[in-house]
Amino acid sequence: MTAPFLDVRGITVAFGGLTAVNDLSFQVEKGTIHALIGPNGAGKSTVFNCISRYYRPSHGSILLDGQDVSRARADRMAGFGVARTFQNLELFGELSVYENVLLGCYSHSAGGLGRLLRRPDGETRDLVDSLIERVGLAHERDTIAGELDFGHQKLLELARALAVKPRLLLLDEPAAGLRNRDIETLDRLLTELASRDGITVLLVEHVMQLVMSISDRITVMSFGQKIAEGTAQEVSSNPHVIEAYLGKGAANE
Repeated sequence: MTAPFLDVRGITVAFGGLTAVNDLSFQVEKGTIHALIGPNGAGKSTVFNCISRYYRPSHGSILLDGQDVSRARADRMAGFGVARTFQNLELFGELSVYENVLLGCYSHSAGGLGRLLRRPDGETRDLVDSLIERVGLAHERDTIAGELDFGHQKLLELARALAVKPRLLLLDEPAAGLRNRDIETLDRLLTELASRDGITVLLVEHVMQLVMSISDRITVMSFGQKIAEGTAQEVSSNPHVIEAYLGKGAANE
């Protein structure tokens, strides 16, 4: 069997006396869309922070394409082909849409940051413009990022993550604040990124319309533990999932 592209093996993360993630394992196949869902406080963003190396699990390991990255530095993860977006926006609000996406090219830029901003080469400029168009922000290319509405800022953050040329794309609530037509655009884009570009996508999301539409597989967490895993149809009918979201009474109906 082919090894999974992302292999999370028994990770545990504790903050003082609070165990945020407890012995969690799941696997993500290359070129698929895998959703990590659960009620607020389930530990989903903590898992993301472990994979992107902002947190170090106290137990367990994380393998990317067969390589253990559990102790890699956070600033090295782009070099491994990992890019992410954040639940709370991390844009450069005083820079333009174009400049924000351009900064995403830094990990594979030949020169320094100053040179990248002042004199990007033609290939880089073409990449940035294509990504801006791809997320539907071509008409906002020169707009200051801080002047965009929240939904368009989320799309901008996605474009900047794609500028890293990722093999693994971590998306933390990418549909938050998006209007219905933007969610439809995001649906098509993420499906295309996986199926056509071969990018592996792991997303945390509360918009179930999007999760159920695009996910090849879903892992469900509650109180730091995995309670279910499977296809959209399998997890939506799982009594443990229904109980976690709606309460014990709903699971017994």
